[in-house]
Amino acid sequence: MCRECSTGTLSRRGLLAGGLALSGALALSMTMPFASRAFADEAQPVSPDEALKRLVEGNERYVANAAINTDHSVGRSKRSLGQKPFAAIVTCADSRVVPELIFDQGPGELFVIRVAGNFINEDGLASLEYGVAVLGIQAILVLGHTACGAVDATIKSIRDNALPPGHLPSLVNAIRPAVYDVMADKPADLLAAATAKNAQLNAEVARSAGPILSAQHTAGKLKSGAGIYDIATGKVSFI
Repeated sequence: MCRECSTGTLSRRGLLAGGLALSGALALSMTMPFASRAFADEAQPVSPDEALKRLVEGNERYVANAAINTDHSVGRSKRSLGQKPFAAIVTCADSRVVPELIFDQGPGELFVIRVAGNFINEDGLASLEYGVAVLGIQAILVLGHTACGAVDATIKSIRDNALPPGHLPSLVNAIRPAVYDVMADKPADLLAAATAKNAQLNAEVARSAGPILSAQHTAGKLKSGAGIYDIATGKVSFI
């Protein structure tokens, strides 16, 4: 064992080498075609705007009951070689919200992050950074939905001045800023207004979080937006 390792310290040469290795790995993750990005059934969007357009068009097909991604066995063996999703969807864990169906996309095309209340925490940010830096994602959509139980529970918690049991307070505390933001305006439908604001605030988190996501937005290689999925109609309203 070397002296530096046995004493728990690193020499300047070792520290420099480690720093160069780390910076090189990060640079590679942003520029090189990783094996996990090797496969794509469909030509990838050429820009973030095209990636978002593909989501819009897919939702239009879903609403019209004219889906084109219905045979999920196609390309199954090729998908075992890797993935190259073009967009990330940050959505609620609600069982009625299924991004691949809502946007009529096949397996391997969407990178989905789910949590009740569709907010972005540290784990969500890390997942998005991986999706952007390694998989080449060009668009992030934070997708709220009508009749969201997590947002409704947060409103109830604020009105009752009481926290729910168990670990549920972590959800309430994450969504609380959106509810407070809209309560002052006294909207006719507080649940709908808070749901929209929550999606918008978290889309801003995706845009501003450094170092990876904010840099890609600034470079024009990534766009983030918010939307609300209407469970009754299937339509996504982009806000």
